[in-house]
Amino acid sequence: MGRFHNIRISSWQLLVLDRIPFTSLSSMPYHSQEANGMQRDFLIIGGGVVGMAVAYGLLRAGQRVTVLDGSDDTLRASRGNAGLTWVQGKGAGMPAYAELSFEASLAWPEFADELKERTGIDLEYERRGGVDLCFDQEEAEARQREYSAIQAASPSLARRFRWEYLDRGSLAAHLPGLGEGVHGGTWSPHDGHCNPLYLLRALFAASRTLGLDYRPASEVLSLTPLKNGFRADTSRGAYEAERLIVAAGLGSAALAPMVGLSGAVHPVRGQVLVTERMPKIDQLPTPQIRQTASGGYLVGDTQEAVGFDRGVTLTLMQQLAERAVRIFPFLDHARLVRAWGALRVMTPDGNPLYEASRQYPGAYGLSSHSGISLAAFHAGDLAESILQDSLGHEYAEFSGARFTRSVLHP
Repeated sequence: MGRFHNIRISSWQLLVLDRIPFTSLSSMPYHSQEANGMQRDFLIIGGGVVGMAVAYGLLRAGQRVTVLDGSDDTLRASRGNAGLTWVQGKGAGMPAYAELSFEASLAWPEFADELKERTGIDLEYERRGGVDLCFDQEEAEARQREYSAIQAASPSLARRFRWEYLDRGSLAAHLPGLGEGVHGGTWSPHDGHCNPLYLLRALFAASRTLGLDYRPASEVLSLTPLKNGFRADTSRGAYEAERLIVAAGLGSAALAPMVGLSGAVHPVRGQVLVTERMPKIDQLPTPQIRQTASGGYLVGDTQEAVGFDRGVTLTLMQQLAERAVRIFPFLDHARLVRAWGALRVMTPDGNPLYEASRQYPGAYGLSSHSGISLAAFHAGDLAESILQDSLGHEYAEFSGARFTRSVLHP
């Protein structure tokens, strides 16, 4: 066996990228709005990719927006994200989510072009299709049953969404260098990928050109409904606005209930390996492994319930390396250059959480582990539904009330 899957990864070699800022957000300048004035239309709690996509959409519509964000070492799921803009497999048991994912994929090309035009930042976005691999017959059969069920639950989606199961021989055309250890996989032309760090950077840059009032290192301590709006008390003072959006990722668990919203989110750790830069190969992305625009291979697709531990484990690193070589044997002699762990924001059923507070109208809660895939939707239709105060009935299926119903009626 070669160096790739036999490599001994000592703790000093592991860089936890989630703790290394991709840019120093705290260095971004403040705008001149008074902290306690009611000069803003929206307060958004959370400057991750979900909060910033919605902020961008609202700013684009002429709204005055303040984003209250954490510090550079705040948990940010986009730093540990593989960058997939994915459709296949989304929405099992929730047809509305499957349809949403499909519509978001249609909106992504124009969204990426718009951000590049506004900021000059190339998101490295491609939408040439994607493949989700299977390693044995049992997994292949289960996958096909699942996808057939998703389509059966949504006749509208079934007419538009394309997927096909391909055996290993057929997959090789999409994945040159594919190993014999892969049984097959599901292919769909609707999937794609981007650079998630560039996406977040572009959302910040575009929002600033539209007048974003960004407040970094402003940890939110409490949220209070007012007679005509909301107040957020932070480590740097108090801020008020007519309406409030809680998009604080894992922080929403504590903050959302303060304004009558569901805080049903929990952390799921993912671990990622990155290889050295290698010559570019014309391959489609997969959830298990993909080559980035710079040439390195991202290896991941793990899920662990370990609380807020962002660390990495040598055992899982070894397993990821071995699977990577099983997929692409030519990686046998590749060098590993980095490994890290990051936390996904997960709801109890794995589907997005979008809701408007019934107790305190004007407050909204947004949580999703698909912030990259759904970014175009968040900046577009979702931001518009919040602006029109129609989120509660337009996206009723995504309300946190479904978790209460599932407890009462299992």
